[in-house]
Amino acid sequence: MYHHVGPVKEGANQLEYGLTVQTELFREQLQFLKNRGYTSISLYQAQSALMTGAPLPEKPIVLTFDDGYLDNYEYAFPLMSEFGYTGTLFIPTEFIDNKLEGRMSWEQIVEMHSAGWSVEPHSKTHPSLIDKPRDFLVYELLGSLQTIQYYIGYQPRFFCYPAGDYDDNVVAVLKELGYWGAVTTEFARDMRGDSPYLQGRVRVDGGMLMSDFANRLLETPP
Repeated sequence: MYHHVGPVKEGANQLEYGLTVQTELFREQLQFLKNRGYTSISLYQAQSALMTGAPLPEKPIVLTFDDGYLDNYEYAFPLMSEFGYTGTLFIPTEFIDNKLEGRMSWEQIVEMHSAGWSVEPHSKTHPSLIDKPRDFLVYELLGSLQTIQYYIGYQPRFFCYPAGDYDDNVVAVLKELGYWGAVTTEFARDMRGDSPYLQGRVRVDGGMLMSDFANRLLETPP
């Protein structure tokens, strides 16, 4: 689970620093994954393997990027391409519609999709979804799905809970709208077939030591 990739912005606060994996560290992480034999896959491939036993490469990994930051296009995209990797973008669609500063454009997102990246909803406005009425949930979950479907040309099937917040009502609406699964911010190395709407991830923080990066993947540190 990544957020920002690239240089830390001048005047960045502690939160922004923690969310930013600087370019050279990101390159080092990708080189580590390549050296250890990892192959990037989509959530669709992972779900197919969990549900039907479809084959996967020996060491599959899903690389996700939350929030639609412009630096994902400027820095993560070319570096991932250099190493032969693709990722999954989780997009708060209204941020892109409103051309929010520091976010990608739909043209850039479509370009990444054309290069093999998946594009999935992260709601429309990135609110907490806990204890919200049904109409609010439908607006955020269906609205973001339909916007991505319009630009990308397929119905997205995976959701990312804003700030990791969810409750039973959110999961029920996701199921009703035809989502196949969702990811949280909770720690987990492996996807699970018995809880597709509560998939955990491995958070990659800014300034993370390579030894910690390796340990989180149960790999021997470089």
